Amino acid sequence: MEFVFLIVLAVIWVIFAIIQDFKTREIANWLNFSLIVFALIYRAFLSLFFKNESYIIQGLFGLAVFYVLANVFYYSRLFAGGDAKLLIALGPVLAFADNFKENVVLFLSFVILLLLVGSVYGLIYSFVLVLGNRKKFLSEFKKQFKKNKRIFYISVIIAIILLVFVLFINEGILVLLPVIIFVFPWLFTYAKAVEEACMLTYVSADRLTIGDWLAEEIKIKGKKIKPDWQGLTEQQLKMIQKNYINKIGKKKGKILIKQGIPFSLAFLIAFILLLLLRNSWLVLKEFF
Repeated sequence: MEFVFLIVLAVIWVIFAIIQDFKTREIANWLNFSLIVFALIYRAFLSLFFKNESYIIQGLFGLAVFYVLANVFYYSRLFAGGDAKLLIALGPVLAFADNFKENVVLFLSFVILLLLVGSVYGLIYSFVLVLGNRKKFLSEFKKQFKKNKRIFYISVIIAIILLVFVLFINEGILVLLPVIIFVFPWLFTYAKAVEEACMLTYVSADRLTIGDWLAEEIKIKGKKIKPDWQGLTEQQLKMIQKNYINKIGKKKGKILIKQGIPFSLAFLIAFILLLLLRNSWLVLKEFF
């Protein structure tokens, strides 16, 4: 029961993150960092009240583990900066057990749920985008298919060879491998078409924010600002706004940027599922 406060706190903070993510496509640092601070302060209080240092130790352990995971996901380009920081912020919350083994299982369980929920959520969200931009998507999909048709031919050949090999050795489970190889180029082309047809948008210079991902290179007074997956820096943002907005604040032009999927909703769903399935996941601790 002592963790009810942390659970409620996390749910409220994640809901605010979702609202902000859908409205601005970013999650403020103060939101993530304040969750870390409140969670650790509460854990420190529990340690003093119950005279049990494991509350704060396990919280710090969760923070450390999710800090490492968040950086792995961020630099592998799986998560955006705001999503990675939200993952870190949940670290001190999710350490519900009083020992390292059970908490490692809980952390692993949450990450698995998050990736599974995120995959399904991402597909559903992309389908909604495609339905709203059908003509543009179909045109872009054909373009991407022609551009990558060599990859399709190679994947078909490899998939057929592997399928014959799997049937020859009679290992049914391995049939998934040629299927994955065959399907992967289609999924890659689909994702690329969705990105180019549905996720590029023009925004006025005054609405740009730090971390926005440029979709094309910008030249300002001989200097180039190239698209980067880490997004605009504060210095680049000031340079763009200074040259795209005149003295009375009127916009001179718009900037083409890539908009990501607001992924924060997947965090809330995964968190709720973890709470509902906690006892089932803890069965895994026997294998560690």
